[in-house]
Amino acid sequence: MKHDTQQYTVLARLLRPQGRKGELLAELLTDFPERFDEREDVFLAPPGFTDVAASARRVRVVSHWLPTGRNAGRIVLHFGGIDTIALAENVSGLDVVVPRLQRVELEDDAEYVDELIGCAVYDGTEFVGVIEEIQFPASSDGTRRLAEAAPILTVRSPESHEILIPFVKAFVRLVDVSAKRVEMTLPAGLVDLYCASSPASGNYGNV
Repeated sequence: MKHDTQQYTVLARLLRPQGRKGELLAELLTDFPERFDEREDVFLAPPGFTDVAASARRVRVVSHWLPTGRNAGRIVLHFGGIDTIALAENVSGLDVVVPRLQRVELEDDAEYVDELIGCAVYDGTEFVGVIEEIQFPASSDGTRRLAEAAPILTVRSPESHEILIPFVKAFVRLVDVSAKRVEMTLPAGLVDLYCASSPASGNYGNV
């Protein structure tokens, strides 16, 4: 049976091996990494998969931790049965997904990150850019996400500038994931701060 990818929620994207025991560094695509505490089984599937039975692998989450330094805001995942660098390399690039019907329900004013990525951001009526990534501040020892710190939207402007916008309630006017649109009221000068310089590259340092 074929499945629409929209029936699944992407929790993370596996980037590369991290360490010697099969752990993988991953880009977080959920607003609370602690959600991995609540899940023992997830699926590993290629981006854009259409048939979970044919293209996805069911795995158990053994452990996870949050790195610091240049990888802060990401997550390291360890799955059962993946215990060598070679096995970790084999699944690098895959998405970590769960069926939407099994995902944890969010509060009314919260959104899943995979639904925000690709949304157009507007400051009032002015188009700012498209959300490419969302990063999450972590504690200095990397063991937990800083719940009091706002996630950071990485927005790419039409001129290819990288604009970093805190995703805080005070700035948000409307989130319509079905229309792929986020309307915000941003502090004066925030967008100009990034657009006045040359196009940025790379991640947001120690977020």
